[in-house]
Amino acid sequence: MSRKPVIAIVGSGSEIEPPVSNARELGKLIAENGWVLITGGRDVGVMKAANEGAKEIEESLTIGILPDGDVDASPSVDVRIVTDMGQARNNIIVLSADVIIACGIDGAGTAAEVSLAIKNGKPVILLGASQEAMGFLEKICSDRVHSADSPREAISLVNRLLGLNSGFAG
Repeated sequence: MSRKPVIAIVGSGSEIEPPVSNARELGKLIAENGWVLITGGRDVGVMKAANEGAKEIEESLTIGILPDGDVDASPSVDVRIVTDMGQARNNIIVLSADVIIACGIDGAGTAAEVSLAIKNGKPVILLGASQEAMGFLEKICSDRVHSADSPREAISLVNRLLGLNSGFAG
């Protein structure tokens, strides 16, 4: 791959654990690998935590795809893209990413992002998803849905899915 991989982190806009802690660690690991982080860009929940984690690494690059200009963007987002598209921005997030990592699936928004990723042929890693969610999503498309038990395992899967030999084993 001649360009930097773009990795999306999606998940709840609420302060739910462990998804928020997982997102923070994932953001940092994505930055440590020199990859670009893309999120929904808001200053809440998984989006906020992922961007904060990435900013622990000085050279990180974070992109936030915002639903409109009225929301508070995370101060940890380097590039803010205001879409004025509301939830339709989820398609931009998914289509811009090489791999999508979902930190828990606790609501319709995250489930919609995962579904859009599957529909568009993107690999998805579910981190901390329930057995019910995993089972349903694997029935829809088992070859693009992967499961991880930890942020480090998710990063190892990203390396494998993208065919990268970054030397980072997760």
